[in-house]
Amino acid sequence: MLQQDQRGRGRRMEGLPTVLPVKARQMLLFKENGSGFSDPAFTENRQEPIHRWVPWVAGFSSQFVREAIEKHLPKGGTVLDPFAGVGTTLVETIRRGPSYRAVGFEVNPYAAFAAQTKLDAVAVNPSAFRAAIVRFRRETQTTRPLMPPAGFRSRVPFFSPRVEAQVLRVLAWMEDLRPAALLDLFRLAFASVMVKFSNYTYEPSLGTRASAGKPNVEDAPVVLILESKLEEMASDMESFQLECPFPGQGIVHSRTWRDGEDILGKNSVHLVITSPPYANNYHYLRNTRPQLWWLGFATSTDQTREIEEQSFGKFWQTVRDGPEVKLQFGFELLENLLDRVRHSQNDERIYGGSGWANYLATYFNDSFDFLKKLSRILAPGGCALVVIGNSVVQGVEVKTDEIWAHLAGSKPAGLSVEALEMVRKKRVGSSILNSSVRSGASKGVTLYESVLSLRRRKNRSN
Repeated sequence: MLQQDQRGRGRRMEGLPTVLPVKARQMLLFKENGSGFSDPAFTENRQEPIHRWVPWVAGFSSQFVREAIEKHLPKGGTVLDPFAGVGTTLVETIRRGPSYRAVGFEVNPYAAFAAQTKLDAVAVNPSAFRAAIVRFRRETQTTRPLMPPAGFRSRVPFFSPRVEAQVLRVLAWMEDLRPAALLDLFRLAFASVMVKFSNYTYEPSLGTRASAGKPNVEDAPVVLILESKLEEMASDMESFQLECPFPGQGIVHSRTWRDGEDILGKNSVHLVITSPPYANNYHYLRNTRPQLWWLGFATSTDQTREIEEQSFGKFWQTVRDGPEVKLQFGFELLENLLDRVRHSQNDERIYGGSGWANYLATYFNDSFDFLKKLSRILAPGGCALVVIGNSVVQGVEVKTDEIWAHLAGSKPAGLSVEALEMVRKKRVGSSILNSSVRSGASKGVTLYESVLSLRRRKNRSN
């Protein structure tokens, strides 16, 4: 739990306490007692209709979202996910019917495309979709192939020659598919399975099959694999439309969270359900690089670099070599933590502590900016649920959830901290924890996940 250090130092920005507000400190006890939420892990979505369309390393379960909406917005309103990913929050929101409006922001163009395609699928005629699948099966082999995306490079050929020949015919056939909603469904199906027949794998991050001890994929039945995915999607669309004939409205803005206030306006959102990137430097953009290039969302490295610069907290790779990044607010305990990181393992050059301290400072500066914007977007009394977990950087545990609770309850942010509840006592798969260069003395640290419940103060001035 966050506390003042033994020397009692208390330098702070006006309105920003050096320890958590009393109520927030009390609610931290929930972290030991459990919570009323289901496990938010994305794992269960792999079996859930529509949610299972796109494999995604982050995000939360549809059950968690359903519980959150039922508890905090049972009669309708606007639900926002400013880090929408592939759209779990948005799909579950429109599932509740026409009294709901779902809005998402997602800086990764591929993820934004995936989320919007899911939302649009509720209005596509499943019979027309199935008819297109039959034509696809029959006509693909005679289609003149496209050329591979210019500028796309990988350490080893992404597709083996026999696989690539099939892929280029498949993509060429899709080019003439209309209407656009059908084309998007086919493109999403391809993007979701393309790594399966490539020479790469997700374990857990995108890397060569050879580095994971697996042989390259010399050949594969690309059309059959894709057809199976398409049939799964058609079945899911049919069941969704039967269950929810009159869905709510949903839109995804392929923009950064910083644009939310300008697009939505102040006091416009009733409930926020989101999970921002954790402070573990997982590079979502690089792990969707094949989809970005092969679907045409990226045509140059300048484009991907620009998206990196717009991403929340940026990435260690983008700030490690720059001048020292300072916190834009006073918080002595966090400053001490950054100082510990900054002076660790400096013999590792770019892998040493100064770069990682820059990364954390950038991350928490963005966190503070986000929370201030959040308080302006929320309607008076509106609620935000933030799923976030701790990290280990250079052997130092970073309790991101507690830091966020502190920042949210400060005067500049103007949010009430209602609860901080542990929902997963153990999570795995963090590359930042398992790396020998980054972890240092991290043995014994357990990665967990919490839900931070925030509320807009009704009397806050804007």
